[in-house]
Amino acid sequence: MKTLLLLFAFVLLSGLQAATAQIDTTGGRYYRPIFPNVTVTAGVSFGSAVNSAGATQQLLMDIYQPTGDALAQRPVIIFAHQGGFVVGSRADPYMVSVCTQFAKLGYVTASIDYRLLDAATILTAFDSVNIAKAAVRGMQDMRAAVRFFRQDAATGKTYRVQPNYITVGGSSAGAFAALEVGYLDKASEVPAYVGIAALGGIEGASGNPGYSSAVLAVLNLSGATENPGLIEPGNAALCSVHGTADATVPYLQGRLGSVFPPKYVYGSGRLHPRATAVGIRNTLRPLRGAGHVPFENNAAYADTTFRTIRDFLRPVLAQPGTVVTALKPNAGKTGSAPQAYPIPADEAVRVVLSEAWPLTTEAELLDATGRVVRTLSPGSRDLELPRGSLRAGIYWLRFAGQVPLRIEFR
Repeated sequence: MKTLLLLFAFVLLSGLQAATAQIDTTGGRYYRPIFPNVTVTAGVSFGSAVNSAGATQQLLMDIYQPTGDALAQRPVIIFAHQGGFVVGSRADPYMVSVCTQFAKLGYVTASIDYRLLDAATILTAFDSVNIAKAAVRGMQDMRAAVRFFRQDAATGKTYRVQPNYITVGGSSAGAFAALEVGYLDKASEVPAYVGIAALGGIEGASGNPGYSSAVLAVLNLSGATENPGLIEPGNAALCSVHGTADATVPYLQGRLGSVFPPKYVYGSGRLHPRATAVGIRNTLRPLRGAGHVPFENNAAYADTTFRTIRDFLRPVLAQPGTVVTALKPNAGKTGSAPQAYPIPADEAVRVVLSEAWPLTTEAELLDATGRVVRTLSPGSRDLELPRGSLRAGIYWLRFAGQVPLRIEFR
């Protein structure tokens, strides 16, 4: 009874705060290009870090905002370019195009630079080890970009973003980095040969410490990972677009193409069954018979990719305090597994149970050591889990006979 009273009290408080914490999706926002022009702030520094040559590199991004938008809080999409961790920049034509498209819908978007392999390493030690290290550096730099926007939201509010609505994505190599941001969250998941500790750990030291790098969703455009098992219950939602005849990054699984040193990876066709199995909301758009990154140089594929991302993200914005219109009933329904958001949370997490879920099932909240710190008896299918006195960190909400649901307070 005490728990239910706490939940009821929090629902009342959250209702009072909704006006200052909502993402407004009315009037076609995030679906139609309601802003004809975009304002670009180029060369924004979001951190610095030591690159593969041992020199400190300043990290820059270009930020795209809908011109004339007056909303106080907008969702963010951070994109990273392709190039095999060897070439490319934030001015990549596809990055410019996709950032502009989504800014016209109302998003704040950013195209980032990240640390690439230096020329000497490419000439003398272009191997699987250094490619893996480069992917980790890219992940660390993207995490710093996420923290940059959270820091801005907590301080200067220059870009007027809602910190719980940050998505990361990328093309090819950039997708590798985005997938690691979304799903690589333990040092034990990194192969020992990479030497993650020497590189600065999962979070890295690329800038903006003290803020969470967790994300709402991952956009994987022709990317892959070394292990589908990185995707775990409670992780970010996943959207992928991938050519089924990709000879560079395999759609299913295999070694990377001839441009890369031998390395076995798992592509989108293997990542999405895993996401479904662990209850992660996901969308896969296979481009039948298409090769590597076809959306970069084919207008039809680019349009398909844009529409896939747009239609995937808009229901994800349907979080507590969000106004959503022009969506069909059950547009965001993803199955019978419990859903939790936002992750991470400051004060409370919303847990939604499916219509088939038995309300007589109790749930236990476990800390990282496996200790039960709270017991819940759901009285409805839509409830709030208040933080209360819980410390910052990762917890697991366990229903009997179900895969635990990942919860995080920051």
